[in-house]
Amino acid sequence: MPSFTFVSTANAVALRGATPVFVDIDPRTLNIDPDQIEAALTPQTRAIFAVHYAGFPAEMDRLNQIAQTHGLMVIEDAAQALGSTYKGRPAGSLGDIAAFSFHETKNIISGEGGAITLNRRDLVERAEIIREKGTNRSRFLRGQVDKYTWVDIGSSFLPGELVAAFLFGQLEQEEVIRKARLALFDRYYSAFTDLEQRERVSLPWHSDDVTGNGHMFYLLMRDIDDRDALIGHLHKAGINAPFHYVPLHSAPGGRRFGRAKGDLPVTNDTYSRLIRLPMYFTLGNEIEHVIDVTRSWLIENV
Repeated sequence: MPSFTFVSTANAVALRGATPVFVDIDPRTLNIDPDQIEAALTPQTRAIFAVHYAGFPAEMDRLNQIAQTHGLMVIEDAAQALGSTYKGRPAGSLGDIAAFSFHETKNIISGEGGAITLNRRDLVERAEIIREKGTNRSRFLRGQVDKYTWVDIGSSFLPGELVAAFLFGQLEQEEVIRKARLALFDRYYSAFTDLEQRERVSLPWHSDDVTGNGHMFYLLMRDIDDRDALIGHLHKAGINAPFHYVPLHSAPGGRRFGRAKGDLPVTNDTYSRLIRLPMYFTLGNEIEHVIDVTRSWLIENV
């Protein structure tokens, strides 16, 4: 898995007693770099985790090819990628299993919680059992057994009715929300294109095979001092523009529960230069203020 991800990706592995293995990211997409994976494989490797950073799907054809060659599963961390596509196929349909997040920072929210999608029929019954607290209650409700009982491990993962209703209303409007966020993304992109051409900043990049969902817009600054100075300037102007993940391989938990393959120079460099600009559904015309304050500082601090 990439080190440049939220801790939930690694927790899913460490909580089951396995070892997260961190590899470097592609400097253009900030997704896991397929070229780094095979050198990190061992006989104990069981899966490749593809994190779709900023809502742009990873290079899934190559990841699936590597997985098929070595008998591995591919798990999509599609937490940020609801509505995104790869070669015309939706995120969540690109590996064996995918996980979406409905955390309050995502495009579609329920405060906490998420969803999984399964693309292998042989996993469906086990997933139902885990979801039903380790019982075969789903089979009972379908009339396939005359009683249900404890058959495997599981827990209580179902959302309450109020949360589900709140979430469902947004899912019905997913396309509207996605288009609005993509319009904001495009406005940011056009506002800073000239500064990228002048090599003042770098902007998000994706291949023509990928469509995003407007989840996030970021700038890559020259170095950590440049990034921190802009964050401070925006904060004084009342604009919240944080950096993103501290690489997991450098975190105390990452050193304790995982291991890194190599020094991960791209991950370390990206962490030190990335700043996220405000992005939310109701941002509206406030985006022009963010752009004006950011552009003026970048131009003045060449």
